Amino acid sequence: MTPDRLAAGQRARVLTLSTVAFTLLFAVWLMLGMLSIKIKPELGLTDGQFYNLTIAAILSGSLMRFHFGIWTDRYGGRRVLTVLILFTVLPTFFVSRVTSFNELLICAILYGVAGNSFSVGIAWNAAWFPKERQGIALGVFGAGNVGASVTKLLGPLLIAIVPAAGFLDGAIPGGWRLIPVVYAALLVVLAAAVWFLSPREDRTPARGRAMSELVAPMKHSRVWEYSLQYTVVFGSYVALSGVLPQFYFANYGKALAASLSLNETLVADFDAIKALKGEAYTAYMTANPAVKDDLNYLSKWVGFLAAVCFVFPASLLRPVGGWLSDRFGARGVMVAVFWGMLASGAVLSLPWNLGVWWFTGALFVLGVGMGVGKASVYKMIPDHFPREVGAVGGLVGLLGALGGVLLPLAWTAIPGSTFSALLVLTLVSAVWFAAGAVRVRKPVPVPVLVMVDEPVRN
Repeated sequence: MTPDRLAAGQRARVLTLSTVAFTLLFAVWLMLGMLSIKIKPELGLTDGQFYNLTIAAILSGSLMRFHFGIWTDRYGGRRVLTVLILFTVLPTFFVSRVTSFNELLICAILYGVAGNSFSVGIAWNAAWFPKERQGIALGVFGAGNVGASVTKLLGPLLIAIVPAAGFLDGAIPGGWRLIPVVYAALLVVLAAAVWFLSPREDRTPARGRAMSELVAPMKHSRVWEYSLQYTVVFGSYVALSGVLPQFYFANYGKALAASLSLNETLVADFDAIKALKGEAYTAYMTANPAVKDDLNYLSKWVGFLAAVCFVFPASLLRPVGGWLSDRFGARGVMVAVFWGMLASGAVLSLPWNLGVWWFTGALFVLGVGMGVGKASVYKMIPDHFPREVGAVGGLVGLLGALGGVLLPLAWTAIPGSTFSALLVLTLVSAVWFAAGAVRVRKPVPVPVLVMVDEPVRN
C-alpha cells in the first residue's frame, strides 16, 4: 500500500471513530432532555431542580474543553478519547439507580464530562486532515451533534416496548431507567473500538511545545469573536435541545394530543395531569392505563418533532456547512447564517401566539442556521490558527458551550424569554462580525510621494 493510501485510510478511521464516539457521548451528555418527561414526575422534581441538573451537565461538559483540546494535541486523540469514554461509563450507568435529586445531580456532573469529547475530536481530526479538507472533515465529525436526538427518538420507543419491571428480576430495569444502562454498555464497546481500531502511531502537533506558546493566540480578539459566534450556533443549540421536549409538552402538548385524537380525558384534563408529581403521578397513571398509554404516545411525537424539526437540521447539515465553507469561504457562509437566525429568532421571540406548526417551521429554519454555522466557525479556526487548533478550538468550544447555560438560566428567571435571549445574543454577534468585516476591508492609506525638484546642473 502506498504512503498516500495508507494515510487516507488512517484519516478515514480517525474520522469514523471520532464521529461515532462523539454521537454517543453527545447522546449521553444531553440524555436528561427527553427523559425529563418521565423523571420529573417520578422523582417529584421542580422546574428549578430540573434546570439545575441541565446546567450541571452542560458545565461539566464545557469547562474542561480547553484542557482536553491541548491534551489531544499533546498526547493524541486515541489516548484521550479512550480515557474520556471509560470515565463516563459508571456515572452513566448509575443514572438508572437514582432515587433523589442529589443522586441524579452527582451523576449529571460526572457523566456530563462526555461533552468535552467535542474538543478531542476537533483537535484529533485537524491533526490528521490537510487544510483544504478540514472544513468537510470537521463538518462530518461535528454532525455527531445528532446524538442529541438519539434519546428523543429511541427513548420513548424503548420505554414503550420494554416491560416496566425490566428483565432478570429488575437487574436490567425497564422504563426510562433502561436508557442509561444501554448507553453504559455501548460506551464500553466504543472505548474498545477507539483503542484497537484507530492508528497506533497518532499525531501530536503540540508535543514538546511550551504552554505559553499554545495559549499565545488567546490575546487575539478574533478568538473571542469566534467564541461568541459559537455560543450562538452551538451553546444555544445545546440549551434548546435540553429544554425543547419540555417546551413542546408544556406549551403544545394539549394541542398535539387533540390533533392526534388521543384519549379525551388526557385532552380535557391535560393541564392538571401534567402538574402531577411523585406518588400522585404514579397513582393516577396506575388508575388510568389508557391515559398512560396515550401519554407515552404523545411523548414519542414530542421527541419526533424536537428531533426532526430542530436537532436533525442543526446537526446533519454541519457537513454541508463545512463543504460550503471550503468552497465559498467561511465568512460568506456566516453572513447567510446570521440573516437566517435573526429572522427565525424574531418570529420565535415576538408574541405572535404561534400555533404548533408555525412554531415548528420557524424552529426548523433556526436549526438550519445553527447546523451550517457550527461548521463555518470551526473552519475559520485552522485557517487563522493552524498550529493551535487544539487550544483555540478548545477555548471556543468551552465558551460556546457555556452559552448552553445562559438560555436555561433565562428560561428559569423569566418564563418565555428563551428565544428572546437567543435573538439578542445573535444580534450582538452579528454586529461584532460586521464590524470585523468592515475593519478588514478598510483601505490601507497609500503613502503620498512628495516630488522634490532636483538641483539645476550647470
